[in-house]
Amino acid sequence: MKKTLSLMLAVIMLLATFALAGCAKTTPSATNAPTATSAAANPVVGFIYIGQIGDKGWTDAHNNGRLELEKAGYKTMYVENVPETADCITSIKSLIDQGCNVIVATSYGYMDSVISVAKDYPKVTFLHCSGYKQADNVGVYFGKIEEPRYLSGIVAAMKTKTKKIGYVAAVPIPEVFRGINSFTLGVQSVDPTITVEVVWTNTWYDPTIEKTAALSLLAKGCDVLAQHQDSAAAQTAAQDNNAFAVGYDLASPDAAPKAYLTAPIWNWGTYYVAEINSIKAGTWKSDSYWGGMKEGIVDLAALSTNCADGTQAKVDAAKAKILDGSLENVFAGPIYAQDGTLKVPAGSSLSATDQMAMDWFVKGVIGSTK
Repeated sequence: MKKTLSLMLAVIMLLATFALAGCAKTTPSATNAPTATSAAANPVVGFIYIGQIGDKGWTDAHNNGRLELEKAGYKTMYVENVPETADCITSIKSLIDQGCNVIVATSYGYMDSVISVAKDYPKVTFLHCSGYKQADNVGVYFGKIEEPRYLSGIVAAMKTKTKKIGYVAAVPIPEVFRGINSFTLGVQSVDPTITVEVVWTNTWYDPTIEKTAALSLLAKGCDVLAQHQDSAAAQTAAQDNNAFAVGYDLASPDAAPKAYLTAPIWNWGTYYVAEINSIKAGTWKSDSYWGGMKEGIVDLAALSTNCADGTQAKVDAAKAKILDGSLENVFAGPIYAQDGTLKVPAGSSLSATDQMAMDWFVKGVIGSTK
């Protein structure tokens, strides 16, 4: 009986060993067939964030979009504080290993990592924010934030008394140049003698560096600040120095209530829900999405009571032109470069291709392009 029992136990242990071996998770590689399943039947969406939730800026804006997906019934996951290095690849693969079959990479610097991983996972759908490299399973997306940037320039121009506006700028890539230039064109639509001075921080999120940049601009006489940064540091610096500020990403009136004027804002959920619905329906195809105020992906936040009298009327008039198509492109000529060169003749507009490659400043901007 003992021998029989021993034999039975041995057989059970052997079978258990094979079962465990069959369940072991393997690490995907170029020579190992991807294990991820197609997203069409049941999308599970993984987000890669460059910052952390609670930044009151870029990451929070994307995270709000992720929460809209969850409200729509989709399962989501996320990884925070992922640098624009090879660490991105590790984070993407980790999400795929956990069952994500859609990956949303929310920063420009993730582009090459996304393209690299996408080759090994043809059944996974990738959405990359602000990039330009596509593949059959990689789509890119952004919004025409230049439209509300232009409107925010009107707000800033109406408020400045020194006719000097400062701009705390992150990284010198086309996305940021478009923002600075569209903002300045909005400023110049009110008063072409107002200047916009730019200081680069070379970081997307570092409140200390952002505050230092803001203080340097305030010291030069700028009495209104704008920003392309992920924190509210420039806004709080403005408040501490009796100046005013235009935010970015989300409305942030509580960050600096005595300084805040308005902010160009993102409504990423508009894109995310529509895109994941198309993936589930099996109709998704790789494309380059670039929606604007008409599509609802971007807007200008409500103006605060700090704004100058008459600002709302001017903003409303310009916004109406954007929405009815009479100001379909805020980069309508004539537009002169910083050095006085005519870049866009009267009667024409800067093409989408040229906007995506922008690396120059319009006339009226003070500062280096690097």
